[in-house]
Amino acid sequence: MQEPLVLLPGMMCDGRLFAPQIAAFSHQRAVLTVPLTGSDTMEGLADAVLRLAPPQFALAGLSMGGIVAMEILRQAPGRVSRLALLDTNPLADPPEKAPIREAQVRAVLSGGLRSVMRDEMKPNYLTDGPNRDAILALCMQMAEDLGPQVFATQSRAIQNRPDQSATLRAVTVPTLVLCGEDDRLCPPERHRLMRDLVDGARLSIIKGAGHLPTLEQPDDTNRMLQEWLTH
Repeated sequence: MQEPLVLLPGMMCDGRLFAPQIAAFSHQRAVLTVPLTGSDTMEGLADAVLRLAPPQFALAGLSMGGIVAMEILRQAPGRVSRLALLDTNPLADPPEKAPIREAQVRAVLSGGLRSVMRDEMKPNYLTDGPNRDAILALCMQMAEDLGPQVFATQSRAIQNRPDQSATLRAVTVPTLVLCGEDDRLCPPERHRLMRDLVDGARLSIIKGAGHLPTLEQPDDTNRMLQEWLTH
């Protein structure tokens, strides 16, 4: 068997975000998805993943999962054999976003999870494509299954996240930086920055995808991940 693969999902997502990747890779290696719950800090979330993960593993995170992946690299670089950062952001949250996030948390904790996801978050996730409605429905289902408290703790962790540029400069393992060409939340220019920070990193921009290429363009995403896992 090959090295285990740990997958970290984005905000208000679970392992279903990686269903095509689990199907593609679980026949060749152990694949573990870890929900990002139980702490309202990136440090605490990374510690929780490290407690569950194998002694050494390939690590891929999407969006918030990528932010946690960078914190794992900061805490325990020797445990990560490969790194894939998908549709994510190495920088700290801009201060001007704080009131927006706080208003969303208040609304969600008051019973507005579905409306916040529908009106403020989901419209930014995907590009136009034939599976858009089905993927958005899955995103809503994942969010409702996780619930309001997870939204609140994840929002606080994202709002207070550290800048991880120095962490990325220290990475020495094979690294893939991947994003959807039409990602509005974490645009390609942010991924070019990460590519430039990590010595030897490879950048892949997936056409016909927005913020969730694992579901929007699974074949192209899997091809890039397979190359990362085997070279």
